[in-house]
Amino acid sequence: MSDKRDYYEVLGVSKDSDEKELKKAFRSLARKYHPDKNDAPDADEKFKEIQEAYAVLSDSEKRRNYDRFGHNSPGGSPFGPGGFQGFNINLDDILGGDFFSSFFGGGRRRSAQSQGNDILVRHEISLKSVLNGGKDEIELDLPVTCQDCEGTGAKDGVTSQCTDCDGAGQVRVRQQIGPFVQDSIRACQQCGGSGRKFTSKCKSCSGDGLRSESQVLRFDIPIGAQDGTRLRMRGKGQPAPYGKGISGDLFIELIIEEHPWFERNGMDLIMSLPLGYSDLALGATIKIPHIDDKDLTIKVPAGTNSGDTITIHSRGVPSSRGIGRGDVVVLCKLHMPKKFDKSVKKSLEEIREQLSGASDIIDRILDDAEERRN
Repeated sequence: MSDKRDYYEVLGVSKDSDEKELKKAFRSLARKYHPDKNDAPDADEKFKEIQEAYAVLSDSEKRRNYDRFGHNSPGGSPFGPGGFQGFNINLDDILGGDFFSSFFGGGRRRSAQSQGNDILVRHEISLKSVLNGGKDEIELDLPVTCQDCEGTGAKDGVTSQCTDCDGAGQVRVRQQIGPFVQDSIRACQQCGGSGRKFTSKCKSCSGDGLRSESQVLRFDIPIGAQDGTRLRMRGKGQPAPYGKGISGDLFIELIIEEHPWFERNGMDLIMSLPLGYSDLALGATIKIPHIDDKDLTIKVPAGTNSGDTITIHSRGVPSSRGIGRGDVVVLCKLHMPKKFDKSVKKSLEEIREQLSGASDIIDRILDDAEERRN
């Protein structure tokens, strides 16, 4: 006895369903379980099961035989000794052109106006340059249309109509997709989609239709730009193929160079400040140069512990909207000299107990734990 599910159950239709109902059920389930739409482990098997059920029930003779004998037909599988191998069907009628064209690139004719590829370049800027924005420039070797052949790649621009596609630049291709046959439109391989052919290449561009030209591009750096911000320069990318269409775009990706001591966290700047024990214990005022050309004054309160932070408001990076600035967050750390001379070492030995505070290490551990928890 066959372990296959009932075909009507597979499609979720009744035994008296008509062709329209079968088609609607199949279309809905095929959309749901197609492996390119559904990543469930059993999606592929379910999709095959749905196809097989529809292949039988949509064929009047196979359906009559199935209604009479079920899966145990006297003649064996309705698809012959090899079992279900697929069948010819118009996907546009059953699933709609958009469904499979999104997977296999078929169904729709390409726009008559082609476009060149986009180009991405990376350009490093300083952290200081994002404070107020500003202007910058970059020199690049960019592809441009060859003027000698007007982008055709042919000697003197002389071309003839491609006989394979009759100048359309596209051909119709029939392909097998599982049990289905799909007609799709693709670029003609003989002419590369241009619809034109030539016998002699242009010497200036070696038949590419493009040549390289050095250009200086000027652009504005946005205030508060983040690392990875991309600026678009429309029409500065690669020209359209064969000199017909519009050029692609050029994207400049801003890479913010590493600062000697600041790390950036959004609008905030974070830094580490190594301090001697006396500065932490007695307090200190430290001045260092800052990216806005005004000294950054860090006031360390007396009794500061290593690991404490000091926040200096509104001295960080401005918002990309130009409203307000982030903060500078300073992490205080105890700087321990690698060596002490004999006199310093002797002095430290004399005041070791005073510096340690409570003499019992357990008391110090308990006091520290209580401070953390509070």
